Amino acid sequence: MGDERDRYAQEDVISQFSEVFANRELLGNLVLRELRGKYKGTALGWFWSLLNPLAATLIFTVVFGAILRVTPSVGAGGVQNYTLFLLCALLPWNYFSGVVNAGMAAMLDNANLIKKTAFARHLIVFSATVSLFVTFGIEMLVLAVALLVFGVNPLLWIVPTVLLMLLLAVFATGLALMLSVANVYFRDSAHFVAIALQVLFYATPVIYPISLVSHVHPDSLVARLHIDTLYFWNPLVHFVEAFRALLYQHQLPSLTTCLVVVLSSAASLWLGWVVFNRYSGRLAEEL
Repeated sequence: MGDERDRYAQEDVISQFSEVFANRELLGNLVLRELRGKYKGTALGWFWSLLNPLAATLIFTVVFGAILRVTPSVGAGGVQNYTLFLLCALLPWNYFSGVVNAGMAAMLDNANLIKKTAFARHLIVFSATVSLFVTFGIEMLVLAVALLVFGVNPLLWIVPTVLLMLLLAVFATGLALMLSVANVYFRDSAHFVAIALQVLFYATPVIYPISLVSHVHPDSLVARLHIDTLYFWNPLVHFVEAFRALLYQHQLPSLTTCLVVVLSSAASLWLGWVVFNRYSGRLAEEL
């Protein structure tokens, strides 16, 4: 039975993709299980999917918008609203971090299923990605309404925004695939990733405009260490700027941003798939 369960790690990529597609009904069931169980037993249920980002938005708006007086960039129609500026980046960030954290815990949370049943283990990570994408979609719809209220009509930019959301899902899934197996073999991974996500949050222009980084004083320590140059190697910088360009500024992202977003998504999924296949063969034994 162990050999049967581990055969997926040894199949070629095309066969694995075919296996995943053939098991789309199982994927649907796993997604429904994730959605039903997420807020099971809570009084507010799915309202938590909106209350959590709203609470974070309120805190950041008060601290950075009101107290520290961070000046947001100017949006479409001359709008300069810190809350809208923040939400256009915070919601994509929340989705990314949610997929990474859920994917990392996926194998441990489904240990019994992996030990007892033969199926493409990729589906467990994919189910987390898809279920969180549903929540992401709801949040983005609420953001679209908020933008409309403030006179920033996002309707003409829905198609490229959805495409960008899908690319972000691909990028996050690739990382989640790698971390899902890493967390099985090395249980300290979750703690390292938690620290890394904190650093990455502040290394991404979510709560501040990217102009603060672009205009670093030439005599500052940051400039001397070339940290400002390394900053732009972070793919999430380009994802966040792309979302802001589309939703807040009503502009198409720059060609460089588009290339980074597409290439980083493809590279992440490919690398995640390779790493997952390489180390998923002994998951049942390690669990």
